[in-house]
Parts: sequence; C-alpha cells; structure tokens
Amino acid sequence: MPGTVSIPDLIDRHAQHDLSIGEQALLRLLKEAGTSPEELLNPDKHERLIRELENTSNAVSDEVFEFWSQNHELEVQLEILPAEAGAAPPYDRGPILQIRVRNQRHRVSVPFDERSRGFVWFFSFLAYFASLEQEAGNGLILLLDEPGLSLHARAQEDLLRLIGERLASRHQVIYTTHSPFMVSAGHLDRVRTVIDHDKGGTKVSADIFRADEDTAFPLLAAMDIELTQTLFVGENSLLLEGPSDLIYCDVLTEALDLQQRIGLDPRWVKIPIGGAGKLSTFATLLGANKLNVAVVVDSSTKNMGAIRRLRDNDQLNSRALVEISEFTAAADADIEDLFEPGFYLDLVNHAYAADLPAPVTAADLNPHDPRIVRQIEAHFRAGNIAGGRFNHYRPAAEVQRQQAALIPKLSPATLNRAELLFKRLNELIR
Repeated sequence: MPGTVSIPDLIDRHAQHDLSIGEQALLRLLKEAGTSPEELLNPDKHERLIRELENTSNAVSDEVFEFWSQNHELEVQLEILPAEAGAAPPYDRGPILQIRVRNQRHRVSVPFDERSRGFVWFFSFLAYFASLEQEAGNGLILLLDEPGLSLHARAQEDLLRLIGERLASRHQVIYTTHSPFMVSAGHLDRVRTVIDHDKGGTKVSADIFRADEDTAFPLLAAMDIELTQTLFVGENSLLLEGPSDLIYCDVLTEALDLQQRIGLDPRWVKIPIGGAGKLSTFATLLGANKLNVAVVVDSSTKNMGAIRRLRDNDQLNSRALVEISEFTAAADADIEDLFEPGFYLDLVNHAYAADLPAPVTAADLNPHDPRIVRQIEAHFRAGNIAGGRFNHYRPAAEVQRQQAALIPKLSPATLNRAELLFKRLNELIR
C-alpha cells in the first residue's frame, strides 16, 4: 500500500480502473473501515471517519503483530490531512490520506512506505486479505506466487506461521517458493515439486526426493536449517571450549554425586564447540534462538573481549560468562587447573606412556606459569615429545577410561573447586 494518496486522485483513477495492487489494498482497508474515498471528501464527517479509520488500523495492526515478531513496538496510524501549498501533483489536491508507522519505543513515526519493504508487504497483504475474507467468507482457494520475497529469514518464518495458523485453518492455500525458510521441515508431506521436463512438460509431484538437484536444493537447505537448530541444542546450552572440558565436567559431577554433593545440573546441554575462537559465534547463534546460554572459558581466552561484548550488549546473561579462575587461586587458569598438579601429571604420564622417555615430574615444569597445561606444552616442545605437541584430549580420555579407579583419588580441594563451579552454573538454569 502507498504511504500517502490524494483522495480526489484515487477516486478519479478508480473510476478509470487505473489503480495499482497496493492502492487496491488501500481501498479494501477503507472498505473494512466501513467507508470509501468519496466519504473522505466530506469535511463534516472527518471526525467520525477518523475514528473508524483508527479502529480499523488498530484491528489490522493487532492481527499483524500477532504474527510479526520482528518488532512489537510499532503501530499503524491513518490520518487525513489538507493538501500542502505548492505540493507536486497529485498531492496538490486534498484531502490527503496518509498512513504512518509509529515506533512506540522511540516515539517517532514515518510514512508507511518508508518502512522496510518486508513490513509494508506483510501489513498490506493481511489488510487486503482481511477485507477479501470479510467479503467472500471461508473456503477460499488462495494462490500465492513467491510470497514474502522481501522478507528476511525470521520474517519468512512469521509468514509461514501466519499461513499455517491464520489462512490454512479456514482456506486452501497453495504457494510457490524457492526459499528454504518457506518450507516447514516438519511438514514435508505438504511439499510438491514442480519440474519442467524437456519432453514431458511441467510435472507436479509429491515424490519430492526424486526431483533434480536444483529443485530439491531448497528442501535440503530447509532440513539443514532444522538440523542445525536442534542438534546438540537444548533450552539451557553450556558452551565448552573442547571435548576434554565435557569429559572433566562429567567425571567431576559423577565424583560429587557419589558423595551426595552438587554436580552439574543435567538440564545443561553441554556443547564442545572446538576451540575458544568459536565461542562468541556460538553464543550469538544460540542466543538468537532465545536459548539460555552460558560460557565456560579459560581466563586467557583470546576471544574474551568479544564474549564480554555479547554480555554488555545483552546478548548473553550478565553472569553467563564463567571464568575458571573464579574457582582457583591463580588469576590465569583453565579447567585442568581444577585438579591437583600431581593428579594431572599422573594422567599425562599414563596417556603418553609410549611417547615419554621418562615420566614428567613437577621439577621438569616451569613453576612461574600458573597453568599446568601450558607448562606441559612447553616441556613437550622443548623435548620434542610426541612431535612437540601436547594433546589436551588424551589425559581426558584417560580419565574417562579409568573413571572408577581415578575418582577415589580426587582430592577434597579438587571436589570443592568443582562444586563451586557447578553451583555457579546451576544458578543460571531457567
């Protein structure tokens, strides 16, 4: 729909059958208000018409924002204004009907057609359809060609929900699309492929996975999107740097459970994301899906600044960035520093028994580095042990293999540190 129209010009071009589809939608909105462009020419009826227009715009706005999840701070207003002196035709002929969108949060309004194309299309479509439905009743067959082309991915999900809940409950809806966001992965039974064969012509088929690569691509993309939204993800997602962190959390929780102490709440879905550099990206992606996200990080994580910015921008709970150093005596620590140094060295010696010329002792390490892992990495490089590379996962795998024998060897101090960490994380569960 246009944001501004000259009422006399609209009447003239309506009589000549020269209206755009947007102007036709506007006429339908006026009809739903119980008025017409001709009535808007009568200044004596302006107050009554304004009230009717306000009631109509409020009703349509309420329905739009039931499905439009992108911004709930908007409202649509219809105003009748006089023509401005010196305005270019056709706006030199009044009265002028203007549709404005007001942002309640910022307390400003702009002409309707200066909002995003997606919102303008969404509102216009629903306004047009509401009037059409009022006119024709239920049981319509709606044929929509590429609806929502101007909508971004999340807004297309809103449109898909509108079609499913509002339209398809009363009418038969058939729409075409190339967008994976307009395909419901949970309802592939509704999908039909349309393929243009060289000899056989165009064929519509319910056998969707026999389609050619180009036709099937949006379907495969829709399934990929659904998979990435659900795989390893829960309402409460705990991001860990790597699989060794996950193993230590499980083993320490088991040790605490055996003593009837507090371990990590099982409602946390632990997600090892394969390196500190990916933490901020995962936190952003999961947070965008309205999940409760917490992040456990080493104190020296390079991406700490990016993660803190997520917290400062309210994309991450203010207490959801949990540093291991909060639970150790050292200001620079990672999860291995929850253990006593001697216990961890025993793990390393067992895991690397075939690579070590002699067991690693505390005397071999640099006591000035607070992190046990970094001390061992330096020792491996200096002695070219295992090619000079220390793999964090191997000691963790040793704990997993020997869990029953090693849990009794965990010191009270280790269990105390782990319990404090888990209590801190469990407070964030919602």
